[in-house]
Amino acid sequence: MEGPIVKLNKPVKEKTLVITCFPSIGMVSSIVAHYLIDNLELEFVGGVIDDRLPPLAIVKNGEPLPPIRAYSGKRKCSIRGCDEVILLMSELVVPDPLVHRLVWSMLEWSKENNIEAGVLIDAFAKDGLSGSLDGSEPVINYEDTEAIDVIGIGANETTRELLSSMGIQLAESGVVRGMNGGLLAEAMRRGIDTMSLMVEADPRFPDARAAAALIEHLNLLLPTIDLDHKPLLQEAEEIELSIKAMMEGMDLNLEHSSGPNSMLYG
Repeated sequence: MEGPIVKLNKPVKEKTLVITCFPSIGMVSSIVAHYLIDNLELEFVGGVIDDRLPPLAIVKNGEPLPPIRAYSGKRKCSIRGCDEVILLMSELVVPDPLVHRLVWSMLEWSKENNIEAGVLIDAFAKDGLSGSLDGSEPVINYEDTEAIDVIGIGANETTRELLSSMGIQLAESGVVRGMNGGLLAEAMRRGIDTMSLMVEADPRFPDARAAAALIEHLNLLLPTIDLDHKPLLQEAEEIELSIKAMMEGMDLNLEHSSGPNSMLYG
């Protein structure tokens, strides 16, 4: 196999919004991903194939799932009238040697399928708290408030203007690493409508409150369905236990990498 392949079991419709959820501080991306799957009624449609990914299946409710997987559903969004959502998610921290290949493969797949826009879900550690991704977490400078802050990064002027219209402050400066950093940088080079929504989270435990704050802002991108964040707060413990159970007992070492990113985060 020459490189990563995004393989779906169904054709991609026109005007599709792609949402990505790769590992983040406080497990925010995982919590948001599982919440979107349930509340947008997204169905499993495939994932990413590469012989450098660990040979494992993540089991949930008796169903074996690949480490990087895709879900889809017909949902209207407010970015140029898109009418389908594809969610790409993983609990896997993609090792650095594979990031560039995977980013290139995902964006080439997006080009071939005329993907309308992309939203990257991410989180950063609250001020004064250290991160929990062994050095791969984002470092962001922003205007801190007493509330749970949600900030944005736009790969082009269109997405930066959209973030501002949503009342989301733009990151002042910082560094975003791994998959999210690679996707943002390459999307900017290509001029693709891609943005990152980032929320401040507590890295010491799964932060469902931070996830709920981020979902409130996703409502502005998915206006035809009201994503109620309150049940997420009530179900936080069950969601956290479910995600942790999926990760238990798995080998955290990847064969072809020895760095701190070679792990499943959970």
